[in-house]
Amino acid sequence: MLIRLKLNGQLREVDTAPMRRLLDVLREELELTGTKEGCGEGECGTCTVLLDGEVVNACMVVIGQCDGRDVVTVEGLGSEAHLLPIQKTFVTEGGAQCGICTPGMLISAEALLRRNASPTDEQIREALAGNLCRCTGYERIVASVRAAALARSSGGAS
Repeated sequence: MLIRLKLNGQLREVDTAPMRRLLDVLREELELTGTKEGCGEGECGTCTVLLDGEVVNACMVVIGQCDGRDVVTVEGLGSEAHLLPIQKTFVTEGGAQCGICTPGMLISAEALLRRNASPTDEQIREALAGNLCRCTGYERIVASVRAAALARSSGGAS
């Protein structure tokens, strides 16, 4: 089945079985390997992407549900030359460690900052609740999101 979607701002087509997981199509057919597989059960948030602006686990969405829709992966957040504040602060504040959870954390954090320019630490923690990290203890991730919010409000937004 031919699936048409807007992927990271570009119209894309993929001919695949409509019941394949979005995660598998992204990684295997579209070669966007930034989205990781963790649990495969929608519990860890490692495969988080935006679907029409909403945070979803790509392991729980079939590609047929994406026909005509907008999908943003971690590759769509910014480029190496033009990082978003959330990407910069994950580096400067130490939010990124082993890297497994980082793509999902970045997507969830960016979605929060698009909705709420000045989130409290509690709101940050709630927005990231679906993303598990085994390295940081979350403090540096929360600090990264807080710093990105400040950078965006001071004109550092892309």
